[in-house]
Amino acid sequence: MLVLLLLSSMNMGEGGISDIETLRDSCMTAYSLVWASQYANLFLINTGYVILGGQALKAFYVLFRDDHQMKLPHFIAVAGLACVLFAIAIPHLSALRIWLGFSTFFSLVYICIVIALSLKDGLEAPPRDYSIPGTKNSKTWATIGAAANLVFAYNTGMLPEIQATVKEPVVNNMIKALNFQFTLGVIPMHAVTYIGYWAYGSSASSYLLNNVSGPIWLKGMANIAAFLQAIIALHIFASPTYEFLDTKYGVTGSALACKNLAFRIIVRGGYIAITAFLSALLPFLGDFMNLAGAISTFPLTFILPNHMYIVAKRKKLSFLKKSWHWLNIIFFSCIAVAAFVAALRFITVDSKTYHVFADL
Repeated sequence: MLVLLLLSSMNMGEGGISDIETLRDSCMTAYSLVWASQYANLFLINTGYVILGGQALKAFYVLFRDDHQMKLPHFIAVAGLACVLFAIAIPHLSALRIWLGFSTFFSLVYICIVIALSLKDGLEAPPRDYSIPGTKNSKTWATIGAAANLVFAYNTGMLPEIQATVKEPVVNNMIKALNFQFTLGVIPMHAVTYIGYWAYGSSASSYLLNNVSGPIWLKGMANIAAFLQAIIALHIFASPTYEFLDTKYGVTGSALACKNLAFRIIVRGGYIAITAFLSALLPFLGDFMNLAGAISTFPLTFILPNHMYIVAKRKKLSFLKKSWHWLNIIFFSCIAVAAFVAALRFITVDSKTYHVFADL
């Protein structure tokens, strides 16, 4: 795609071989940057989903047995095992099919229950504290980290894009799906965020079910829905890595063939094992979202497209337009660096506070 973009836009009338060599070098550099950023983003997303699955399982367990015998790392390990089994059972992305419908159902179950119980608690609760705790310096770092967190959270158009490829015309359907995702699709996300903060103030947990009160069976249903949704969502975002490894090592033929089954068990199981180990080692979900936003989402969303446009148009851009794109590149590069430092700071602080394999 990048090669076609550059070839179609670049003026090849002068320079000849020199232009071709420049084009090739630019394509290889862009390819390497995009490849590294995308797979780093996917890995950190997967880490976040394993942590989310572990948190949901722990919250479900605490509803019935709050004896502290099982810790968060244990639940993360169970969530990781469930993800491994699902990855083995679903050989490729197109095999998800009906699971995408289940994914939507589980999301709606969680959202509806959380909103209903938060509204109930908010109406019954005494006045809450809405102030942001911490010093001026810590608030500044928190704001920078929140910016990366928001960019990461809203960069979730993969599911509607996949569903839109079911029938022709694929591109138009994808555009319609993404327009829906970032208009009506963001309403539940805003609703959970604002209602949760209104109901619980600054004490609101990153996993809102830790705050809500209500019938045990209803909270248990929401926790199980969050756990199952985390498994399916992880597989969606891990599938590009799985497909890359399958292609690299020439995995073809029946998914049930012994060779292919063994490959999925070893390779996918190993990948998720590494992800689950890191998740249990540093189970700070918000910090990983900040880190993912800083090192991959900011560059892929704001920096690289502007640079690609400048390279593709080259001399066709006016000075004003070129300055505007370079301003975007410089500004968001600074934001990305600041967010990266903020994420590392949060991970370091939380690591000192909670130690490794913490039971959050």
